[in-house]
Amino acid sequence: MFEGKSILRIIKKDKMNLYDENTYAKLNDLQFHNGIIEIKLLSRLLPDAPEFARGFIGIVFRANAGDSKFESFYLRPTNGRTCTDAVRKAHGCQYFSYPGYTFSYFREYGITKYEACADIDLNEWITLKAVIENERAEFYLNQFTNPILIVEHLKHGTGQKDAIGIFVDIGTEAFVSKLKITSTD
Repeated sequence: MFEGKSILRIIKKDKMNLYDENTYAKLNDLQFHNGIIEIKLLSRLLPDAPEFARGFIGIVFRANAGDSKFESFYLRPTNGRTCTDAVRKAHGCQYFSYPGYTFSYFREYGITKYEACADIDLNEWITLKAVIENERAEFYLNQFTNPILIVEHLKHGTGQKDAIGIFVDIGTEAFVSKLKITSTD
């Protein structure tokens, strides 16, 4: 129970202290290709979180059976509303594709079109909506009607019809109160 509600709690603590890894909780027996994923999330930093932890939370979609290939969109709540560092603030959310097209890959090559600012913070409920159609994805936050980020060419293409998961990264405690999946194919 959390705030009087039954919720799912996910902690990213001991597996590894690296970024750009396949650290997510997979929803079993679910195949997803195109459609809408809607989720309500809250993120907190663990007391022993490293300095570079950002409260990373988000979704994984089209994840293969071996967890070695997936698409993802996540939030960095500490880079949101209360962040005073302009550079960090510009990185409030991120699309990445595992393996190969990770956060570090995009940064190394100066590719910024997969990140955006996000009006979010730690310890608050955030509604995330992902609309995925073939190789295109739109990501929306909270009540906003315009997408926060649009990805025109998902890096793994259109062929995968695989699992969905909740992305949680370094030093983060995540809570999920609602999850709705609408498949369109």
